Amino acid sequence: MTAGELTTAHHHPGGVDAVIDGPFTTRQLLRLDDALTKADHATGFTFSVYVGDVAEPVRQNAEQLHARLAKPADSVLIAVCPQLRQLEIVTGSQVRKRLSDRDCKLAALSMAAAFNGGDLAGGLVSGLAQLTGLAGKS
Repeated sequence: MTAGELTTAHHHPGGVDAVIDGPFTTRQLLRLDDALTKADHATGFTFSVYVGDVAEPVRQNAEQLHARLAKPADSVLIAVCPQLRQLEIVTGSQVRKRLSDRDCKLAALSMAAAFNGGDLAGGLVSGLAQLTGLAGKS
């Protein structure tokens, strides 16, 4: 995954692509891919992460990214715009039946705390785990 690329656990079926100038090391990418795969399998939803430039208004543009996913109703997008220091979690209509806005805000606060400490990958991995636990099993 390179900066600005939308990725899901299913985006890289054979593993993680090599990254030359992305925000993550290979080890971090493997952890993130594993967290995405676990979230997908545990919940039955598709989780995706986007890290890169998101034009303002960030929420509206994150929603447009979410709409481009294969099954938006069953998908969760975590969009991080480091330049603007913004994070958005967009959930599809089916996901919202099991993940409330409050649940997403709690996960976002947890992720933001890790990001502020300089741990982008760790924040995403822990946020995915938190969202997975809150959504429950499929």
